[in-house]
Amino acid sequence: MKVLLFGEYNRAQWNIKHGLKTLGHDAILVSNRDGFKKVDVDIDIIDPYRSFLRKKFRILVKNLTGIDLSAVSIKRQIKSKKELLSNHDIVQFINEAPFDFDRKHQLIIFNWLKDWNKSVFLLSAGLDYPSVSYAFDKKFRYSILTPYFENKGSQKDFSPALSYLTDAHLALHKHIFNHIRGVISNDLDYHIPLINHPKYLGLIPHAIDLSNLTYKTPVIGDKIIIFHGINTYNYYKKGNDIFKTALELVSKKYPSKIEIIIAKNLPYKDYIISFDKAHILLDQVYAYDQGFNALEAMAKGKVVFTGAEQEWLEHYKVKEDSIAINALPDAEKIAKKIEWLILNPEKITEISANARQFVEAHHNHINCAKMYLDIWRKEIDNPTAI
Repeated sequence: MKVLLFGEYNRAQWNIKHGLKTLGHDAILVSNRDGFKKVDVDIDIIDPYRSFLRKKFRILVKNLTGIDLSAVSIKRQIKSKKELLSNHDIVQFINEAPFDFDRKHQLIIFNWLKDWNKSVFLLSAGLDYPSVSYAFDKKFRYSILTPYFENKGSQKDFSPALSYLTDAHLALHKHIFNHIRGVISNDLDYHIPLINHPKYLGLIPHAIDLSNLTYKTPVIGDKIIIFHGINTYNYYKKGNDIFKTALELVSKKYPSKIEIIIAKNLPYKDYIISFDKAHILLDQVYAYDQGFNALEAMAKGKVVFTGAEQEWLEHYKVKEDSIAINALPDAEKIAKKIEWLILNPEKITEISANARQFVEAHHNHINCAKMYLDIWRKEIDNPTAI
């Protein structure tokens, strides 16, 4: 099968691609490099207007003429690669709107790729209309929009998420869903809003390539080492302010028993080794399930504070605090969980081993690739899928 994976978050589709290639299929990933993360892609779609001065120039030109130079450049790049981006059996988009410009341009790009190839699927793996509208309607107990409702940060901090609720995006969403074979989610935060949607094909867990993620049994000395990686662009959405307060509480009580490492906005290749010596990793608060970064850290044997809600426990039939620690939006509760690990360091060793086994059992990228192939083939053979 010939597969085009379009768009990327972290390394979600990169790992699917490698799983597909291991199984003997032809797959390529086309995307920008996910901002400062600089993730790997096969064909890099470059926005030449990301630097401060170029961004200012882009805004000036758009205000004066209505022309978005980023959209012009990216559309030109995609059209120039038509031969490479055509005649695939499958195109899978990772997002309804993968670029930072007006939806009308993204509609054109979607239509090109739809027309150049055979069957189109959508992977719900980040912000999109179903997940954002579900969060905005407060159907989750808490979500990435909880800090917005609590007036944390600025309107600009949440404008990327809220853009998925605009009339322009809703029109794009409806058009896409009218033309895709179906939509797949890769964790419970995207699965739950899609339950009972007629185009929903089910959940395939995040695909993790374990070959370069070496597991190391935790060695616990005088101090428990805690790593807090911060994406300043998503500071409140990830609950970093809550983690910060929790660390302050723990530091006051156990100043000689912990070491804290803080890193900000690291490219992926730096990030993945930056927490190697840590025992505990603080990932994110407003989630029900683990995202990509949490799973890679778990595969390396870290005790990760992340999404591990009741829905996740029930879905995977696991016990609370046995594989990952559910990071509730409450600094005192997070601090209490960290304290529990400080006072019971044998739990770090136990959870570490369980975390690796869990990722191996449920997130192996080759097994996940097989699941994509099964769903794609089933829908291709279904004449009523669109």
